[in-house]
Amino acid sequence: MTLGKAGARGIPLTIIDSAKPVTQEAHEHRQDSKGDGPRTLGQPAPCYLFVAEQAISEAEIAQEMQHHRAPTPAHSRAAAARALVVRELLRREVQRLGLAEQVPASGQETAEEAGIRVLLEREIEDRVPAEEACRRYYEQNRQLFRAPDLIRVRHILLGAAADDVTGRIRARAEAERLIAELKINPVLFADFAMRHSDCPSKTQGGELGWLQRGQATPEFDRQVFRLREGLAAFPVESRWGYHVVSVDGIQPGAEQAFDAVRERISDYLELQVRQRELQIYLLGLQERYPVRGLDAIEALASA
Repeated sequence: MTLGKAGARGIPLTIIDSAKPVTQEAHEHRQDSKGDGPRTLGQPAPCYLFVAEQAISEAEIAQEMQHHRAPTPAHSRAAAARALVVRELLRREVQRLGLAEQVPASGQETAEEAGIRVLLEREIEDRVPAEEACRRYYEQNRQLFRAPDLIRVRHILLGAAADDVTGRIRARAEAERLIAELKINPVLFADFAMRHSDCPSKTQGGELGWLQRGQATPEFDRQVFRLREGLAAFPVESRWGYHVVSVDGIQPGAEQAFDAVRERISDYLELQVRQRELQIYLLGLQERYPVRGLDAIEALASA
């Protein structure tokens, strides 16, 4: 069982109410504070996950899943279960040490949330990496520290809704026709944009300006950054339709100097150390408060 991912996510702000301990043998179910959790035919939601004697119900896991996007429901359920286990481990340790009573709530924090914050501040030491460690990481990963690549793009959008099969076939055919004409007479691009494009950029001749990765629709972005300079030989498809694209300039990102990225490297290395220490700390808490059921949930996600 691994709790590292949950620890790295950060401690959720909603703390589980455990005023009524629940044992596996009794098959009792602890309702949340509002008592409005999901039920099946009037029966309590089943519990397969336990931290010591405390049950974490499927209803609580289902509620937590909304905060854990994943490729499949099983992966989302496993991530939610891990987060709830981490929360319960920390909540129990706060209770054992009496931190919730010692630390006053502030702002939007509850006393228990404040207790968890103080617990982690006390147990997980902040370690600022030395300059030597930061510089060593920089030298070993120089390819990571470059300014974004930029491309200058013009386009003509032949619009068609994603579910309009006939419209998309027509749009692709029109885009191919325009590309064929532009290969012969490229100076017509701005004129074609004004007459045919369904994008507001048509008034600027289809000009989108200098783009870096992540600024355009993802599927458009992925394709145009693979193009060479000049008129694309094929239409570029996106959710909006088909695009006739001209790449008018490519500017590779320049390497960034160490001084420009030192703070970013330091923050990253500090986070890595903190996550490792949190992992070790959580494993220690599991010896005090045994966790049952999480392995089975994670196994279903890996199947």
